[in-house]
Amino acid sequence: MADIIRLLPDHVANQIAAGEVVQRPSSVVKELMENAIDAGATEIQLIIKDGGKTLIQVVDNGKGMSGTDARLSFERHATSKIQKAEDLFNLNTKGFRGEALASIAAIAHVEMLTKTEDDEIGTKIKIEGSKIVTQEVVVAPKGTSMLVKNLFFNIPARRNFLKSDQVEYRHIADEFHRISLAHPQVAFNFYNNGSDVFQLPCTDFRKRIVHIFGRKTDEKLVPVEEETHVVRISGYIQKPEFAKKSRGEQFFFANNRFIKSPYLHHAILGAFEGLIRPGTHPGYFLNLEVDPGTIDINIHPTKTEVKFDDEHTLYAMLKSTVKHSLGQFNVVPALDFEQDQNLDTPYSYKNKQVGIPQVVVDSSFNPFETVKPSKSNSGGGSYSKPKVDGWQNLYVGLENTVDGGASHLEFESEVVNSSIFDGEKELLDHFTTTFQMRKKYIITTIKSGMVVVNQSRAHQRVLYENFLKNITIKEAVSQQLLFPLTLSFSTSEINILKEIKENLCTVGFVFGEITEDGVEISGVPVLVVESEVQMIMEQLISDFQQEVPGDSFSQSDMLAKTLAKTLSVKTGETLDEISQVKLVNDLFACKETTLSPFNKKVYITLTENDIERKFI
Repeated sequence: MADIIRLLPDHVANQIAAGEVVQRPSSVVKELMENAIDAGATEIQLIIKDGGKTLIQVVDNGKGMSGTDARLSFERHATSKIQKAEDLFNLNTKGFRGEALASIAAIAHVEMLTKTEDDEIGTKIKIEGSKIVTQEVVVAPKGTSMLVKNLFFNIPARRNFLKSDQVEYRHIADEFHRISLAHPQVAFNFYNNGSDVFQLPCTDFRKRIVHIFGRKTDEKLVPVEEETHVVRISGYIQKPEFAKKSRGEQFFFANNRFIKSPYLHHAILGAFEGLIRPGTHPGYFLNLEVDPGTIDINIHPTKTEVKFDDEHTLYAMLKSTVKHSLGQFNVVPALDFEQDQNLDTPYSYKNKQVGIPQVVVDSSFNPFETVKPSKSNSGGGSYSKPKVDGWQNLYVGLENTVDGGASHLEFESEVVNSSIFDGEKELLDHFTTTFQMRKKYIITTIKSGMVVVNQSRAHQRVLYENFLKNITIKEAVSQQLLFPLTLSFSTSEINILKEIKENLCTVGFVFGEITEDGVEISGVPVLVVESEVQMIMEQLISDFQQEVPGDSFSQSDMLAKTLAKTLSVKTGETLDEISQVKLVNDLFACKETTLSPFNKKVYITLTENDIERKFI
C-alpha cells in the first residue's frame, strides 16, 4: 500500500492556523494592537473601513524592525517574545506564539512599513496570500505600520460568514476598549470610515474609563484597592444603583491583559448580592496583578481564558475586597435610618446634665365656671366661658353602633389589571365565560372541551405581531411626553441606539437630540409607561449586544420580540374578565397561535375524552 501521509504545504498550514487565530476582523485588530504595545509604543492609531473587511491599519511609534526581522516576522512560529519552553510560564508580553502575522498574511493583502531608531531607512514588504510580492527599502518614520486589506479574499466561504459592517465594527470597538483600558499610559486614536471615534490621551485608569464610557461614568465609580502576597487588586466598581440589564461594562485584567473568568465574575455577583435588582449586572473595571508564574494564559488561542494556580483564594479575596469597598464608601444600605439634624444635640450642651421635664397643672381649672373679672379689667362686670350646653347629646346612639360598626368597613381589594385592552362589556356576549387560574392561566371552553392559555405567552404573541406590523407599515401611534426624558448611556450603547433608531421610530418612539453620552426621548408607544422607558432601552441594548443581529429584518424581529417580552402581562398579574376575553380573542386572530415569539407553547387543549380518562 502506498504511503498516504504527507506534509501540508506552508500556505495550506497557514490558512488552517488562520482559522484559529483570525475569526473575524476584530481578531486582526487585537493581534496587531498587542504587537504594537509589545514594541513599546506610546501612541497607537487604529484605522478601519467597512467594519474591517476592506481595511485595517495599525500605526505605532514603537521600536520598529530591521529588514531581516521584518521578513522573518511572517514565518510561522517566529517570535521575539520567548526562546525556550520555560518562558511560557513567565510571560510579560501579549503575543508569543509567532502565528499572528503568518496567519493574517495567509488570508489577506498585507503591507508592512517599519524602521528602527538606529536605521536611516526603513523596510516595506507586500504579501498576498502568504506570497511575498515585493520587499524594498523606503523612507519611513520610526515604528511600524501594518496595513491589512481584503480580509478572507481567498476564502470566500469565510468571508460570507461575516456579519454586517455595523456588527463587525461593534466587535472591533469592543477589542479597542479592552486594549485601551488595559494600557492607560498609551495614547490611542481610533478612526472609522474617515471619522474620529476616539482620541484617548495618556492618562490614569479612572480618566481612561471616563473618556471611553462618557462623563456620567465618573459619578458611578467606587475605587477598589487591596494588596496581599497572592494578588494585588485595583480598579473600580460601579455603584449598585447603576446596575444594568446588559453586561457591557465588565472588565477583568490580569497583568494588563483582558481576561474572561466566569468564576471570578461569580465572586463579584456574590459581593453585590442583595444590593442589585434580579436580572441586572454590576459594572466593574478590575486589575489583578499576580506572579506571572502562577497564571497560565496559553490554554486558548485567543488568550482571553486563563488559569490561576490558586483560584479559590483569589475568589475569596476578590469578594471580600469588593464588599469592603462597598461598605467603606457608604453605598451599602445601613441599619440606621436617615439621621434628622433637628435631633442632634448642640456641642455646647456636651457637659450639661439631663433635666426631668416639669409639667404644671392647674387642678382647680373649670371651663364651665363663671369667672369674675379681676381689678385690672377696665370693662367691669362679669364674663363667662363659652357655653357648651347639650354636649351630652354627642354620645346619644353610640351604644347601638359599637358592635355593628365594623359591618360598614370597606377592605381594599386586590389590584386588577384591566388596562391592557380597551374592551367593552359586549365582548362577553361573543365568547364563553373565562376565568383566571393562579394568576397565570386563562381557562375557557370550546366545543370539544376546554383551552388553557398561558396569559404571558399569549400576550407576547399578540404584541409581537402588532409590533412587526407597525414596523412594516410604519404607522405606529405615539404619545408625546409633557417633559422629554434624557437617558444616559455609554458611547458603545449610543452607537447601538443609533443603529436601531429607525426601527424604534416605527413602533412609536420619538427621539430628540442624541449626544455622545445621552439621548432625549420626547414620545413613546401607547403601551409604554414613562417610568419603564429606561428599563426597555437597557433591555434592547442587552439583547442586541448578546445576539448581534446582522440585517434589518433580524433587527426588526429582535426589536419586536424585546418589546413584546418587556410589555406583556406577567405571571402574577390579575386580569378582569373583559381583558381575559379580549386576550383570548386576539390570540386566535393571530397568524401563529400555538407558539410564542420565543417558540414556547402558548396553550393546551383538554378534550372531553381527556377529562373522562381521568375518572377511569
